[in-house]
Amino acid sequence: MKRRTFLAGTVGVTAAVFQIRPAFAAPVTSLAQLQSAINSATAGTTITLANGSYAVGSSGITITGRNGTTSSPITIQAETRGGVTLTGAKSFVFSNSSNITISGFVFKQTSSLDLAAGSNRIRLTRNEFALGSAASHSVVVRGDDVKIDRNLFRDKSTVGCYLVIDGPANNDPQHETIAQRTYILRNHFRDHSFSGDNGGEPIRLGVSGRALADADATVEYNLFERVNGDPEAISVKSSGSTIRYNTIRSSLGGIVLRHGNGNRVEGNYILGGENGIRIYGNDHLIVNNYVDGVHGADGSTSAGIVLGSGSERDHTPGESEDSRRGNDAPDRVVIVLNTLRNNDKGIAGESNRTVQPLSCQIRDNLLVGTTGNLTDLPYQSGITFSGNILWGSASNGTIPSAGFTRADPRLAAGTDSVYRLTTGSAAINATTANHASRVTDDLDGHARTAPYDVGADEYSTATPVRRPLTSADVGPNAT
Repeated sequence: MKRRTFLAGTVGVTAAVFQIRPAFAAPVTSLAQLQSAINSATAGTTITLANGSYAVGSSGITITGRNGTTSSPITIQAETRGGVTLTGAKSFVFSNSSNITISGFVFKQTSSLDLAAGSNRIRLTRNEFALGSAASHSVVVRGDDVKIDRNLFRDKSTVGCYLVIDGPANNDPQHETIAQRTYILRNHFRDHSFSGDNGGEPIRLGVSGRALADADATVEYNLFERVNGDPEAISVKSSGSTIRYNTIRSSLGGIVLRHGNGNRVEGNYILGGENGIRIYGNDHLIVNNYVDGVHGADGSTSAGIVLGSGSERDHTPGESEDSRRGNDAPDRVVIVLNTLRNNDKGIAGESNRTVQPLSCQIRDNLLVGTTGNLTDLPYQSGITFSGNILWGSASNGTIPSAGFTRADPRLAAGTDSVYRLTTGSAAINATTANHASRVTDDLDGHARTAPYDVGADEYSTATPVRRPLTSADVGPNAT
C-alpha cells in the first residue's frame, strides 16, 4: 500500500500573507459578489458569504483556475457554520483548481457536488449535505488529495450514495485510474432509507471498472447510523486503502470489500444491524474489529465476518464488464484478532459460488454466542485456522478441532457497552501466531504486549483511547 501523502489545507494564514494578498474582510451578500470574489482570489484569500438562503442557477458557482497552496489555501466559508443554505440547480463547480476549502454550508441543490478530475487538494469541511431525492449522489470525488472531514450527510430516501470516490471520466480498462489519497474523516452519515436492493451506499470507494487501481484512501473515525439504503455501508471497489476506527450503529449496511485487493480493515465497531464485514479479493487484512449483535431480518442469517466465495479466481486488467462485476474469490486474506459477539454466526463462508478461498488465515479471533453456529465455512481447504477461542452456548459449527479451543474469555461490558476481557480471561496471552508485523495496538488504542491476547481487546485497566463513536464525535461541530 502506498503511503498516504495528503497535505491538509488547514494551516492558518500569517499576517504577512494577508498584507500581500488581503482577504475579503466583510461578508459578500450576493452570489454575484461571491463569484466576483472567487474570480480574483489568490493563495491565502478567505471569502465569507453572509448568512441566508441562496438559489444557485444552472451554471453554478464556478471555481476555475484558482489555486491556493498547501499552507495558504483559498477558503470559501459561510458567515456562521450552517448559516448559508445553497438551493437551486448546482452549487460549486470546480475546474483546474487546487487547495480550495469549502466550509460551513448547507447543500440542498438538485445535482451532485462534483470535485472534478484536475482539481486537487480540495477540502470539504463542516458542511451539511441534505440533497434528499434531488441528486443521485451527494458528493463525487474525482480529483486527487481531497479531504472530506466533519460533514453531516443525512436523510436520503432515493437511490444514490452520500459519497462516491471515482476518477477521471476517461478510465482505460488496461490502466485503471481512481482518485488518489482521499481522506475521509469524522463525518456523520445517517438516515439513508432507500428501500431498493442496491445503490444506496453511504460511501462507495471506487467502482468495479477501477477496482484494480490503488486508491490509497483513508476512511477513519466516521459514524454511520440507520444507513439502510444498501447492505454495504462502506463499499470498497478499489485497492490499497485503509478503513479504520469507524462505528456503524443500527444499520442494514456493513463493511464490504466488494472488489479490489490489498485493503486494511482495522479497529471498526459494528453494533447491531444486519451486516458485518464481508470479503472478496486478495491480500486483505482484517484485524482488531468488534462486531456485536448483527442479525438478519425476516428470518435470514447474518455473520460477524463473511469470507466470500467467487465466480472468478482473480480479476484482470481489460476483462469484460460482465466478468468484472463477478465476485473475486478471496486469496491470502488474513483475519486475525477480531471479537465477534452474539451475531447470528461468528465467521461464515458462502457456497453459492464455486471458486473457493485460497491461502487464507483465520487466527486468534474471539467468537462468543448464545445461539446458532459460531462458524459456518463450507469451503475449508484454502483456510488455515489456529488459536481461535470459542465460548457460549452456540455450537462450534464447521471449524476444525485443531483451529480453536473452548475457554471462558470472561467478558464484561464497559460504560460504552463494549465487552472487554477481565482478570483471569482465557484469552490473555493466548495467541498462537506472532502478529507484531501486522498491528501493535488493540481496538481501544492500547499497546499490545507479546504474547498478544486473543480477540480485539488487549487486557488493560487503563481508560480506552478509542471508543465507539457518538454524534458528538463527528460532524460539523466535532473537534
